[in-house]
Amino acid sequence: MIKTHKKIAILGFAREGQALLRYLLKSPDYKNYEIAICDRKPVKSLFFTKGGKNKRVKIISGEKYLKNLEIFDVIFRSPGIPYMTKEIQEAAKSGTKITSSTELFLEQTKKIKCLTIGITGTKGKSTTSTLIYKILKAAKRDVYLAGNIGKPAIEILPRLSKKSIVVLEMSSFQLQELKYSPNIAVILNIFPDHLDSHKNFKEYINAKAGIVKNQIIGDKIFYFNNEPGLKPIIAKSRAKKIPVKFTKSHFVNLKINGIHNIKNALMAAEVCRFLKIKENIIKKTIEGFKGLEHRLELIKSIKIPVKKHSDILKNVRMFFYNDSASTNPQTTAAAIKAFKEPKILIAGGKDKKLDFKPLANTLKNSNTLEIILFGENKNKIKKAISKTGVPIILTKDLKGAVNLTYKKANKLKTSAEGGSASGGKNYKLKTKLIILFSPGSASFDMFTDYKERGKVFKKLTKTLR
Repeated sequence: MIKTHKKIAILGFAREGQALLRYLLKSPDYKNYEIAICDRKPVKSLFFTKGGKNKRVKIISGEKYLKNLEIFDVIFRSPGIPYMTKEIQEAAKSGTKITSSTELFLEQTKKIKCLTIGITGTKGKSTTSTLIYKILKAAKRDVYLAGNIGKPAIEILPRLSKKSIVVLEMSSFQLQELKYSPNIAVILNIFPDHLDSHKNFKEYINAKAGIVKNQIIGDKIFYFNNEPGLKPIIAKSRAKKIPVKFTKSHFVNLKINGIHNIKNALMAAEVCRFLKIKENIIKKTIEGFKGLEHRLELIKSIKIPVKKHSDILKNVRMFFYNDSASTNPQTTAAAIKAFKEPKILIAGGKDKKLDFKPLANTLKNSNTLEIILFGENKNKIKKAISKTGVPIILTKDLKGAVNLTYKKANKLKTSAEGGSASGGKNYKLKTKLIILFSPGSASFDMFTDYKERGKVFKKLTKTLR
């Protein structure tokens, strides 16, 4: 199809799409383009101009918002719309340029010549990105945190200079088919995720490789030398390779739980050491970090009531942890390993076509007393973990799961062996019982996102006495 006018489509109009539109309307490079906002949901014009409407902007919404994409010269795809979507691929074949806000941002930072640090991995991106940012901020650097965390990257572009450092958390959806890579790439880990959006695990790995495949000589790539599955990605980079060795002895005074968080802290430290940040600033910042919301976040503790003449459980408290950001089985397994104390697990949500064997393997050797499952995939998880020996109970929703967990915790045996109220394994209860909300699944069956799910869990928990 012949294109007679310069036309841009912005696919998806959440935070990133809105920031992109504001940038395009101000940019002299795009002053001659007509812009269409394409989103399944209704779009209000007040998002993009103070006065309401703009003659250059057209809104396309509803079920057919992806129809006839081939009429556009350029399509900016938001991360929430998969690159392999049929309509996008058909537009690409017709000659339409498929790009993204992330690609535009990296293209512009190459011109500015500021330093970009991209962090990816299946999990740990947010914590590592935040730690790098906080350390550099403490060292008085002109640093910004953006990407999949914080502000949309394109929003901070006008504030950048040659001396700026941008820390970018980068998801597979932002990295897929990217034409530019950051100056410093950090790869934490790779294991199956988002298989409901990616065609298969191979495509997921190839998407993650976008963080390095366009690096040039002089760029850097940091990675753990013993982390499985990274070789195919690392091999695609022309940058200087900087392997990081991990041992459990690093940062013993961390306020955040779990070996995975020790690794996140170590990686952040290594990147900042490379940038010549003083060791005392690195250590003080990391050891003062209390973690991020919805990631093994301690909400409250409640004393377990005891019988009148018993002194066995009188000092035992249940501690409620919100790990709603856990959206795959491996992260729930990591959360279980983060606590030595006996625990009750709440899990379940929307299925992402993932295998729950890693969770089952962890549960077999854990001191988990009970598992409360809710959500769309609760039966799938139950089947996968049914041979672990841990009692499993299904419930309707998160409210039911929290209330049931509280009742179960209060019925634990008043003895030197605190065990499951359902007759499962017994473990010594000394001073703590962990109530762990780590869904291991997406949230979209019942919630807008993992953040809303986490906030609901916190609200429900705070009503308990």
